[in-house]
Amino acid sequence: MSIPLIDEAGILAISTRLQRLSEQLRKDCALLYKAQGIDFEPKWFPVIYALHQKPVLSVVEIATEIGYTHPSTISLLKELEKHKLIRSRRDKQDERKRLLQLTDKGQALVTQMQPAWQVLTRVLTALTDTPNNLLTALDEVERALVQKSLIDRLLSAVETKPTRVSPTA
Repeated sequence: MSIPLIDEAGILAISTRLQRLSEQLRKDCALLYKAQGIDFEPKWFPVIYALHQKPVLSVVEIATEIGYTHPSTISLLKELEKHKLIRSRRDKQDERKRLLQLTDKGQALVTQMQPAWQVLTRVLTALTDTPNNLLTALDEVERALVQKSLIDRLLSAVETKPTRVSPTA
């Protein structure tokens, strides 16, 4: 098997390689769910998991918990509501705020998924438990980016061209 050309770009291709890895993990997780007779899309996981852990959350709280933008979160929530896995209601203290929770169908889905999550946890832990542990490395990079964003680091690293000073007469 030959190495994809993009891998030769090294660190320049980190985003591409992370996306490729993410797509492979999602695809294989979807196949596991299907093999287990579970009707579930891996992209739903962050919201389902967040609401499983914290039974009532606002849209903003969900976006914060899963680390997605507000528009991406809204899109995902609409899809989950369409599949009747979550429901929303207005907050009595703040009518502008929607509170979300799993439906009975969503809770039943979580129960059905628990064995698959245990297998995924075991297999992914073994897969990433290397001298350069992927999860540890991701944690380190994400913490560093919270301290100083990539764009701030890039702009700091760009050399500014010295201004030419014209000789005075």
